[in-house]
Amino acid sequence: MPPRLLSHAAPVWIVLAELRKRGKRILFEGAQGAMLDVDYGTYPYVTSSNTLGGAAAVGSGVGMNAIGFVLGITKAYTTRVGSGPFPTELHDDIGKELGRIGNEFGTVTGRPRRCGWFDAVLVRQAVKICGITGIALTKLDVLDGFKEIKICIGYKHDGVMYDYLPASGKIQAGVEPIYETMPGWSESTKSARSWAVLPAQAIKYIRRIEELIECQVAMVSTSPKREDTILVRDPFVD
Repeated sequence: MPPRLLSHAAPVWIVLAELRKRGKRILFEGAQGAMLDVDYGTYPYVTSSNTLGGAAAVGSGVGMNAIGFVLGITKAYTTRVGSGPFPTELHDDIGKELGRIGNEFGTVTGRPRRCGWFDAVLVRQAVKICGITGIALTKLDVLDGFKEIKICIGYKHDGVMYDYLPASGKIQAGVEPIYETMPGWSESTKSARSWAVLPAQAIKYIRRIEELIECQVAMVSTSPKREDTILVRDPFVD
């Protein structure tokens, strides 16, 4: 290793242990979605490592008891880049409209993301396997103006009902989503920074998501701007 880089190297676990001892806050960030986890994701359409919340402890060298609040990030609808099972994918004008409004293109590849309705089954599964404490619900404003909004509440395959995504790749590829339909809202949520200014139906949509995924929404994002965020629960407050 070049000396210029070596001068920045250190036993990370020692550094983090010292920071914890001094009462410092430590933020770990994951770069891949839960369904891309090499063990619990939609194999073989996965990445090469573990992407679940627990991987932060293993990858950094802190003990498991060092992980406090686990913030899961999900959109107000569902997307996927590349191949792999996607039960709620929309191949119609609504799917195209979600992609257009949400500017859904891969960050690295620039490929258009596949878009569909919110999949509460997958998100609930991610909540369980990642130990998620709260959800950051992003891109709520993309749903402005839709007369109806659907939420996937389960799957069916060959007459069998599922409340989770089965591990079998064959079943994953063939499951059909079971939808619950809610009225949309005509008012704009774009750039909203307060819960009080959200349309009533948007709040009902968020509350229903919380019920289905069995996890609280800790924050809501209403535009690409960082400041356009409604903070419901601060992850850094004990």
